[in-house]
Amino acid sequence: CLKVFVYILNQEAYIVTEINFAKTYSPLTSAEIVAQEKSNMDEKRFKHCIGVSETSRKLAELNDYDPDKAALAGFIHDYAKQVPPERFIKVQHFDQDLLNYNRAIWHGIVGAYFIEKELKITDPEILTAIRRHTTADVEMSTLDKIVFVADFIEPGRDFPGVEEARKVSYANLDDGVGFELAHTLDFLITNRKKIYP
Repeated sequence: CLKVFVYILNQEAYIVTEINFAKTYSPLTSAEIVAQEKSNMDEKRFKHCIGVSETSRKLAELNDYDPDKAALAGFIHDYAKQVPPERFIKVQHFDQDLLNYNRAIWHGIVGAYFIEKELKITDPEILTAIRRHTTADVEMSTLDKIVFVADFIEPGRDFPGVEEARKVSYANLDDGVGFELAHTLDFLITNRKKIYP
């Protein structure tokens, strides 16, 4: 659970002092995971991860899923968002075609690898949710959907339609996934961006 200190981002207050997960799915403690995460990103990204963690917890509670596991997955979802491409290129098994897409796509796929290696989290459900949070998939678990949607609607997000996205997502998780996919595809097509298969 998260305990009391205040982050303010886009007029939303995040109250946190100590981030503590009941189970880390790793030999590392909550404090060690938090320290490693924080060292891997800037303050703005760290605050975003706190927002996604809390939103994941809320979505989990609304969808009869383990809120602590969802909060952990939400917290670490962007672990590799600021990893330089040179660092993941050294890892042999990644499809080099990922470099044809921007970091917004490949950080989820690459993130699962670095989370397993550096945070020692081996839970397949968490790793799959991290992998899918940037691209979705035709088959998604409840945790996949929670992290995918939480990343889109966390309180720090501010884009046209975000309030409607929140309303839809809190009412029905599957509808939230559909809303996000439609919004994202519209954005990519309108801006003539390459769509990851």
